[in-house]
Amino acid sequence: MKYLIAGLGNIGSEYQGTRHNIGFTILDAFAKASNIVFTTQRYGDVAELRVKNAQLVLLKPSTYMNLSGEAVRYWLQKENIALENLLVVVDDIALPFGTIRLRGKGADGGHNGLKNINELLQSQQYARLRFGIGNDFPPGAQIDYVLGYPTAEELIQLPERCNVAIEAIKAFCLSGLSFAMTHYNNK
Repeated sequence: MKYLIAGLGNIGSEYQGTRHNIGFTILDAFAKASNIVFTTQRYGDVAELRVKNAQLVLLKPSTYMNLSGEAVRYWLQKENIALENLLVVVDDIALPFGTIRLRGKGADGGHNGLKNINELLQSQQYARLRFGIGNDFPPGAQIDYVLGYPTAEELIQLPERCNVAIEAIKAFCLSGLSFAMTHYNNK
């Protein structure tokens, strides 16, 4: 089975390591742990690996967050991957830092990357892994917060939380969404 794992973020050094780029951060950690490298291709940086009987295509879109659907749609079609084998990794301000929540479908929850994917795929019927970035910001400061950097304490926790997210991605591909949700949600 082949899977598309799309980690959302914004390209450019000014966004590297920001909370909004947690999808990129998790896929970078996955690639490093798997000893593979990303290559720049159409609509994004792509890396491929095999985990047991699953072939994973890791995608970091180069379309900027708000146009992520362009890259996701292209790579689903190019690799002939079914919608049920798509997993989008995205930041979520509604969850405490490092909390993981897998879902099989759903609305965009105000996330512009998911909104664009929903529009271009004309579906909300795909899995997403939401990674909590917290919401410790005053009213009106959401944009600065999500485009800001994790705290020193969060940076200490980040490698371990990324490893949990990687294990959740593997579980999704090898054992299915229900298993992954049961074993990794809110862990």
